[in-house]
Amino acid sequence: MNATAKKLVAGLMALTMGASLAACGTDVAPAGNAPTQESNNEAPADNKGGDKTVGIAMPTKSLERWNRDGEYLKQQFEDAGYKVELKYSDNKTDQQNNDIQGMIADGVSLLLIAAIDGSTLSQTLDDAKAQNIPVIAYDRLIMNTDAVSYYVSFDNYTVGKLQGEFVKKQLDLDNADGPFNIEFTAGDPADNNAGFFFNGAYDALKFYIDSGKLVIPSGKKTFEQVATPSWSTDTAFENMQNTLASFYAKGEILDVALCSNDSTALGVAKAITTDYAGGNTPIVTGQDGDIANLRNIVDGIQTMTVYKNVNDEAAATLAVAKSILSGETPDEGLVSSLGADATYDVESYNNGVKVVPSYLLVPYVITKNDLQKLVDTGLYKWDSDNKYLESTAETT
Repeated sequence: MNATAKKLVAGLMALTMGASLAACGTDVAPAGNAPTQESNNEAPADNKGGDKTVGIAMPTKSLERWNRDGEYLKQQFEDAGYKVELKYSDNKTDQQNNDIQGMIADGVSLLLIAAIDGSTLSQTLDDAKAQNIPVIAYDRLIMNTDAVSYYVSFDNYTVGKLQGEFVKKQLDLDNADGPFNIEFTAGDPADNNAGFFFNGAYDALKFYIDSGKLVIPSGKKTFEQVATPSWSTDTAFENMQNTLASFYAKGEILDVALCSNDSTALGVAKAITTDYAGGNTPIVTGQDGDIANLRNIVDGIQTMTVYKNVNDEAAATLAVAKSILSGETPDEGLVSSLGADATYDVESYNNGVKVVPSYLLVPYVITKNDLQKLVDTGLYKWDSDNKYLESTAETT
């Protein structure tokens, strides 16, 4: 872990009264064997959480990152003395609404929600507000409601910007003659973050696209044209297959496949390895640090991923939640405990009803040469051959 990350973790550990940031001990379970959905474990009598329960709503077990986030958050809140009710909603908006309604009926003290579709929860969260249950939007902004108290995430525009800047550097766009061919694959239109990711990447490269040094043979240059519902690997695979068949079938060179996250990058990389006739190895970007993608990075199939350290996001979330549950009002002063890798933003994230105060953490780029940085987080480990990374998340 780099110096700034260490400073972040150290400050958060102090703020959260010694909440453990140690990672769990075994590999991540496949989607069908993921950890138990719900937990109402009794907190030790001497812990400070007392009888307060935190309800955590995660989108799905089908994406590795949500398993990692959900279980790590559960661990941190339980270590801090709170009871936890954790639910995964199978990427179904109706189920997530029902799950949250159940938590409200159970009388949780706070709701922490990573929304499947941030525009579908307003009526349910009106019930939370009526019960004086504060709501933290986790990672994805919840739209069209004044019930959301705070938003904790990463600087999502910067995620895309890092991908675009990586491409700029790899192709040496300021000096190389070009032109170079690029295709974009964006995320789920229902995910408010997906537009930030795409815009950050596109804006970083717009000068070169407008000047003709970067060319998009498919002509797909808007978010709507390249969006991928549910971040589906299969849909990304099919879309890239169609693009390759339509615009690269005669050996045309694809230089860059800019993918907003790892699940879409997995499908795009599969299409490239099976259907691409250009002869070169395109740059393929991603985000999240999923195990299959890290293997592809080692094998030279994917070039990079933007990593968002769940240690940092969970610790920041815990700090905000503890402040709320203690009857305090989180504000800009909390940033001083988060180190230089976080900002407090009260301007950028308007959910259609209010500007939601936001704590934004900074992600970083991982390439084949940076994998030890992931091991240093405690969330990954080297396999027995010291070639690939494995997750250290629990499977129980």
